Amino acid sequence: MSPDPQYGRNAAWSLLTQWTQSENLRKHALAVEVCVTACSEAEADRLGLAGDERAAFLQLYTTTALLHDFDYERHPTPEEHPFVGVRELERQGWPQELRTAILGHAQYSGVPRVTHLDKALFACDELAGFLTACALVKPTRSIADVEVAGVRKKMKDKAFARGVNRDDVIQGAAELGVDLDAHIAFCLRAMQKRAAELGL
Repeated sequence: MSPDPQYGRNAAWSLLTQWTQSENLRKHALAVEVCVTACSEAEADRLGLAGDERAAFLQLYTTTALLHDFDYERHPTPEEHPFVGVRELERQGWPQELRTAILGHAQYSGVPRVTHLDKALFACDELAGFLTACALVKPTRSIADVEVAGVRKKMKDKAFARGVNRDDVIQGAAELGVDLDAHIAFCLRAMQKRAAELGL
């Protein structure tokens, strides 16, 4: 199976930017993409994927991460997000696995997270947002200065980054079957490597 350019990263980015004007929401999509792509590379290594098969596998993860909130700006309510977006993705012929993972990242959708992709998206979504917030309160506003211990401390501070659901961060790592500190460190490393793209 080779990657289908019609449903590749450029197509996903184009759709995201059509629907999402907010710079912060676009940056969130990129941060989640960076973390989810790192998860997909590790999983592809574990599965021994190579060539086209690996490229198609990584593309599915990358595009799912970029599009997980693409309808949020227009349809922010739990009644509509992510359901409206997923209907649009279905209309355009985006893969079933991508749509299922996007539905599953919303706890209230009732869609179970079964595949590694489902779990990776959920595990990275809130955490990527939280790590961004941790970077932005640093004097340098740099992700390079964020450390796991500091992230754990900030998770206990209820007033900090109130919009981030701590329970989802904890549950996400558990569903992925990884230690929370290890998952935080993994996502931090991924974001630090691509800090320039993220503006961090």
